[in-house]
Amino acid sequence: MNMASNLRKLFLCFSLSICINSCTSDDILPSIQLATSSVNLSEDNGTITITASVNTNINQSLTVPIVLSGTATVGSDFGLSTSVITINSGSNSGSIIITGIQDDIIEGVETLNIALGDVKNVLILSNSVISVSVLDDDSDSDSDGVLDANDNCPDVAGDIENDGCPFLGFLINEVLYDPAADLPGDANGDGVRDANQDEFIEFYNSGTELDISGYTVSDASAVRHIFPTGTIVPKNGVLVLFGGGSPTGSFGGAMVQVASEGQINISNAGDTVTVRDADGNEVVVFDLAGLSGNPDESYTRNPDLTGDFAQHSTITEAEGRLFSPGTKLDGSSL
Repeated sequence: MNMASNLRKLFLCFSLSICINSCTSDDILPSIQLATSSVNLSEDNGTITITASVNTNINQSLTVPIVLSGTATVGSDFGLSTSVITINSGSNSGSIIITGIQDDIIEGVETLNIALGDVKNVLILSNSVISVSVLDDDSDSDSDGVLDANDNCPDVAGDIENDGCPFLGFLINEVLYDPAADLPGDANGDGVRDANQDEFIEFYNSGTELDISGYTVSDASAVRHIFPTGTIVPKNGVLVLFGGGSPTGSFGGAMVQVASEGQINISNAGDTVTVRDADGNEVVVFDLAGLSGNPDESYTRNPDLTGDFAQHSTITEAEGRLFSPGTKLDGSSL
């Protein structure tokens, strides 16, 4: 064997020895990447899990800082279980929890971008940035500044101070001028049906607190009632005026009075009810033309407060009831 051949074999053996002793897997950096349980986060206390994973088990704990960006803000739009992800020794992954924070602010969809910070001794892969949409569950269908969840009139633009409902003023919501015969016509609940005493007018104050002391209620012929001193109807308050008798019942928590002149005396053939303030100015004028015909039941707005008048029992929600003094037509609170 010549000298050149021997030198070549010696070089190959030396190279193999270097590779065996030095070219180990320890010289290849582990790679790390992020994953999410969802790309959508509900602000209504929704949660998602962000996981950092390496492609091999590690022999010492690894702390993985994360970098946040986007339009969503930590502390007001979402919260973090911790600001770093820890991968413990002997494991290949760690995670944090991100929780949405509920609020009443209309924000639309906001973005949250999650990326890896400076991580030593690992190879960061290209898919190490995650974008999450923080979903706003607030809406304002009628654009009145009151969220639908808090809006008592979500389909009608209203006033913020009135829980999203429009202030309609002092109005008549229901009137009974022709009580049904016998006990079915006992609207005031005193156990006796009386053609005059069981008549009633249901007033609603869709506005700020209103002092109606000295206001009068008249039909086409005469004054039938003078509201006594101290009659203050609260905002969104109800007052039921009966013709007489001894009204018995809760009437939905409404204020209840009986006609100071002994009767309301609305004519079955058609009449006009007029409310005037203490100075004689007209506040409400209610013409019953078209609502006559001796129906043996009340006429009520449908829907309550804002709708046209209809015979009470003909409305599905009334479930056959002939009247509902102090409440909505379905018996619930106004």
